[in-house]
Amino acid sequence: MRTTSPPIRLIAAEHGEPKVISNGVLGMLLFVLTEIMLFAGMISVFNIVRASSVVWPPPNQPRLPIEETAVNTLALLASGLCFYLAQRRFAVSRPSARLPLTLALVLGSFFVLFQGYEWISMIARGLTLTSSTLGSFFYLIVGMHALHVIVALGMLVQTWRRHAQGWLHPSQLATTGVFWYFVVGAWPIIYWRVYW
Repeated sequence: MRTTSPPIRLIAAEHGEPKVISNGVLGMLLFVLTEIMLFAGMISVFNIVRASSVVWPPPNQPRLPIEETAVNTLALLASGLCFYLAQRRFAVSRPSARLPLTLALVLGSFFVLFQGYEWISMIARGLTLTSSTLGSFFYLIVGMHALHVIVALGMLVQTWRRHAQGWLHPSQLATTGVFWYFVVGAWPIIYWRVYW
């Protein structure tokens, strides 16, 4: 006779029934944990190289756009807040989640487009993958984050479409939320360590 293990119980509900984490959320949490290690490793190596350099930033390299990127950082953080509001509204009245979900998608898209503009600007000013250690790390770390944001935006688009069609399941929204909160939360750390 084959027995199955009971579901993972995380939080006891008010009425004694346990809440269970969905497979999608659990899988995404495990994935995000590995991605945290990836970014921690890249940022750590960057910090070691920067600390061991005699001169930083390398000579003849443009200054990173700290002020402009601060605006972009606020846009991404606002996107995370909009997604949080969408989740809260979805739990109360599903149709009311549409506006904050749309705003999260628009602000996230703005972030990616602004990053693209920033990259074009930096390349035109001489910062490339091969121009210096700063350029290599800048495009590696910021580019890896941009790739994650693009994937997360794809998930947001799919979530938005399912919501618009009326068949978005709460666990699908939660799964997207785990990844979106990761890309939103990782960016201020990257901005602080790479740009400053």
